[in-house]
Amino acid sequence: MELVALDIGGTNARFAIATIAAGTAISLSEPVTLGTSDHASLQTAWEAFEARVGRTLPRAAAVAIAGPVTGQTVRMTNNSWVLDTGALDAQLGLDDVTVLNDFAAVAHAIANVDEGYLAHVTGPDTPLPATGTISVVGPGTGLGVAQIHRTSGGYHVQATEGGHMDFAPVDTVDDAVLARLRKAHRRVSTERVNSGPGIAAIYAVLAEIEQRPAKLADDRAIWSAGLAGHDSLAVAAVDHFCMGLGSAAGDYALAHGASAVVLAGGLGLRLKDRLPRSGFAERFRFKGRYEALMASLPVKLITYPQPGLYGAAAAFVREHDL
Repeated sequence: MELVALDIGGTNARFAIATIAAGTAISLSEPVTLGTSDHASLQTAWEAFEARVGRTLPRAAAVAIAGPVTGQTVRMTNNSWVLDTGALDAQLGLDDVTVLNDFAAVAHAIANVDEGYLAHVTGPDTPLPATGTISVVGPGTGLGVAQIHRTSGGYHVQATEGGHMDFAPVDTVDDAVLARLRKAHRRVSTERVNSGPGIAAIYAVLAEIEQRPAKLADDRAIWSAGLAGHDSLAVAAVDHFCMGLGSAAGDYALAHGASAVVLAGGLGLRLKDRLPRSGFAERFRFKGRYEALMASLPVKLITYPQPGLYGAAAAFVREHDL
C-alpha cells in the first residue's frame, strides 16, 4: 500500500510517498520540502505537494508534528498553522491517519532502520541492545528527547518534552552561559543551550573570556564558520557545544535507565565527524560514581537522511497492524 508521510516543523514541512511492501518494508519517494511560511495551512501545503507530484495522493497518511500530540489543537510555534490533531483525517480527506510527535517518529525510525544507519560515536562499538531502554536525543532548532523500550515481543516509543528540563551547568563556561541567558529568559531550559541557536550564547561568552570582539552574532554564521574552521572562536564554541551535548545526553540516559543512546536531529548529523573527536565522550561519562556505567553504554548517531518521514510511516504500520 501507499501513504503520505509528513514531518511538520516550525519552519518546513517535509512530504514523501511511503510504499509499504510485503514484510512491512518501507521505501520513500524523493522528499519534497515546503516552507510553512509559504502556505496558509496544512491543507494548502498538502494541495501544493499534490500538484508537485502530479497525481492523486493516497487516502492514508502518517503525520509527525513538532509538539505534543494530545488530540487537541496545536498552534505551531514558528508559523501560523493551527492543527486539530484529532481531525486531520477529515481535514485532508483521509481514510486512515496516524499522528505522532516528530521525535517519536525519529524513535520509530531508529527502532526499524538497518544497523548500517547507526554510526558509532562513543562507548562500546556494538549493535543496539535487543532489550532495554534506548534514549534518543536530537539537537536541531530545539532539543528533541524520546525513549524506545525494547522487549522480546517488540518495542514501545515514548515521546517526551525532555528538552525543556532545566539547564545544568558543569564548568565555568557553562556558568557564564547560564548567567547570560538568565538576563533574557525567566527560566533557562537545556534546549536554550543544547540546540542550534544556543551556540550564539556560547560564542559570546567565549569572546568575553578571551577579551576579543564577537565578530559573529548569528547562530547560523557561527555554525558555518565553526564547522569549516574559519573562525577560532567559532571552532571553540562548536567544541564546547559538543561537550554540553555530551552532558545532556548522559543525564537523559541516567534518567531513563538507558542501556544505549542514539543521537539524531539535523544538527546531530552535521556533527557526525566532530563528535567522536570532541569532548562529548568525556562529558557523557562524567557522572561521578556512575562513570563506569556510562562508559559501558553504546552511543550511536542515526544517519538515515529522513528519519522523521521513515519513522512516521513505521508508526502507521504498527498502529494499523500491516
